[in-house]
Amino acid sequence: MSAGLIAPHGGTLVNRVATGAAREAALAKARALPTIPLDEFAQSDLEIIAVGALSPLEGFMTEQEVASVLTRKRLPSGLVWTLPVTLAVTEAQGKGLAAGNEVVLTDERGQLLALLTLTQVYRADKTAYAQGAFGTTDRAHPGVARLFAQGELFLAGLLTVVNLPRHEDFTTYRLTPAQTRSAFAQRGWSRVVGFQTRNPIHRAHEYLLKVALEVTDGLLIHPLVGATKSDDVPADVRMRCYEVLIEKYFPKDRVQLAVNPSSMRYAGPREAVFHAILRKNYGCTHFIVGRDHAGVGNFYGPFDAQKIFSEFSAEEMGITPLFFDNSFFCTACGGMASSKSCPHGPETRVSLSGTAVRALLKEGKLPPPEFSRPEVAQILIEAMATPVGSSPAAKS
Repeated sequence: MSAGLIAPHGGTLVNRVATGAAREAALAKARALPTIPLDEFAQSDLEIIAVGALSPLEGFMTEQEVASVLTRKRLPSGLVWTLPVTLAVTEAQGKGLAAGNEVVLTDERGQLLALLTLTQVYRADKTAYAQGAFGTTDRAHPGVARLFAQGELFLAGLLTVVNLPRHEDFTTYRLTPAQTRSAFAQRGWSRVVGFQTRNPIHRAHEYLLKVALEVTDGLLIHPLVGATKSDDVPADVRMRCYEVLIEKYFPKDRVQLAVNPSSMRYAGPREAVFHAILRKNYGCTHFIVGRDHAGVGNFYGPFDAQKIFSEFSAEEMGITPLFFDNSFFCTACGGMASSKSCPHGPETRVSLSGTAVRALLKEGKLPPPEFSRPEVAQILIEAMATPVGSSPAAKS
């Protein structure tokens, strides 16, 4: 670890990507092993484990680890951890597998990704899993729906990754935790704030980022590009929005844009802590937690994702959360503000619902500049006017 950078969660940055002779040995062994294909979500979990984004995890969790996380919000070691990271398979895929066996994990096209050395094959109580992880068993919740759609068996074990999942998009932005840490060290940053996003950045978000930049050395804008809900803005569109915003409205020497290959769980407060730990592994010392972070529908209260951090000491978290209220442009103040800093009533606040914004964009109309930078809005208008499947290629 470079001097001056925050330690990874648990103290050591994990690397489960085999190279050299170890990789060749794994490839030779794989020829005789059973194979299991992974969907997009499982591939993203494999990737973030492999590169150390989920340090100290070195593979998929055991039944005991899952139980500890769900009931105590900690790994059995006592280290803070709030969400299970598991691999589910069908009865047919898991038939005959037991601790000590090895299996090959592939992508949907059969490309070899990794060997998994099994430590346990188990059945999870999905109702307890859902209630613990998501706070609900309602299958209207996308995380719950995905859990119950999975196979009944769970495979736990150590990963040996020979090929990371193949990506043809955002190639220059796919930085591992070791690479972002190196970039921060080269820039002389020791206080770095991370920002999780799965949406375009509007003026409200921009305000939070610039306030955070006032108290740190640099900013990691770290959009999530793994699996999300079908109605979320596509990653390539979002990336173009981030690029133009950084180009025109941020000091480039104080901002690092990189993609987060993980998928959304929509687990609200537990996912806020999970996202903070992940950014700690990427080298961030601070993490922005806004209103309804990682929420979906009405499953979580607007500030539940901030309240959960009070359950852990600053020392055991190791990364400092920065809590923000809902922000807006106030016509009386003449600038961006939040309810923490603005004394005026709601009639002075430029605020639009998501539905109203989408209606304007679909009509080719720009939202008020107090709500969205026109360059960002124009990208969204063009994207909405482009037929599905013919979106312009994302910049790399």
